[in-house]
Amino acid sequence: MTIDKLNEIANRMVAPGKGILAADESTASITKRFESINLESTENNRRDYREMLFRSTEAMKSCVSGVILFDETLRQKAADGTPLVKLIKDAGAVPGIKVDKGPKPLPFSPGETVTEGLDGLAERVAEYAKLGAEFAKWRAVIDVNDQIPSYNAINANAQALARYAAICQAGGIVPIVEPEVLMDGAHDIDRCAEATEWALKETFQQLYHARVALEGIVLKPNMVISGKKCPRQASRAEVAEKTLAVLKRCVPAAVPGIAFLSGGQSSQDATAHLHLMNAAGSLPWKLTFSYGRALQADAIKAWGGKPENVTAGQRAFAHRARMNGLAATGRWSQDMETAA
Repeated sequence: MTIDKLNEIANRMVAPGKGILAADESTASITKRFESINLESTENNRRDYREMLFRSTEAMKSCVSGVILFDETLRQKAADGTPLVKLIKDAGAVPGIKVDKGPKPLPFSPGETVTEGLDGLAERVAEYAKLGAEFAKWRAVIDVNDQIPSYNAINANAQALARYAAICQAGGIVPIVEPEVLMDGAHDIDRCAEATEWALKETFQQLYHARVALEGIVLKPNMVISGKKCPRQASRAEVAEKTLAVLKRCVPAAVPGIAFLSGGQSSQDATAHLHLMNAAGSLPWKLTFSYGRALQADAIKAWGGKPENVTAGQRAFAHRARMNGLAATGRWSQDMETAA
């Protein structure tokens, strides 16, 4: 796979007015979401839910550029026998796969983790490519408080991200590089900015050492935002301003695009923040979304696990996808939410 081909896929993933649906919840994560609607997490129910999203024609064709899948979903077929990967490709979106094995405690660094999953990754990438995946995702988790992150955690996760990205590119698929500074703590927005800048700078340093072609990646960072427990919550304008400031300091122009994670933000906040950044003017990379809960929360409630509610679930999904598609071009407004 040439750099030009990887770049072509990456550019499709950040196509104007479109973004990435993160549907890669582990079985444990999707079980928690199903519990909120009193639905048992069986393989068929998980398939039916994902199929509802992937058959949402309006959203998939107009607003979704790619879909991150879990291992089970990549191999599943719809109720009529059509592979779910084919549904995604037929809608014009790029199928992808989560390949990491999750964060594990980092020895001698209390409260910090490093993401595992490098062992056997080259073989898994080769298999996933045969199953139709054209990109992959690896999430590094950086927690924040007065004492952390430490250099040990920042460096360990940056090295793992770089090794993963190199393995993906060698195997012919585009890596989504996701260093996530969590918003779970009581830290303020400036502390988040400090940790985010450190994580991004170290990540790009390690990508350079690993000889990863930046033209063939997509960055999936957190936004710079106040911790959930912080007494002072930054305004939407401040989030947009400080996120852009950090990105401009850290992300080379060679990167085709940045697809933000929502990280626990409300659906409308995630949309508004993305809109304000795109409305700020010319930027060296495309800015779009790679949301999970911020795209799916309304849809799963409307669906409720009932076949008769599939249309309602698809309508809710289509609305959120359209709002974020508009935000990705700086054309969203709060009035559109009210009207809907």
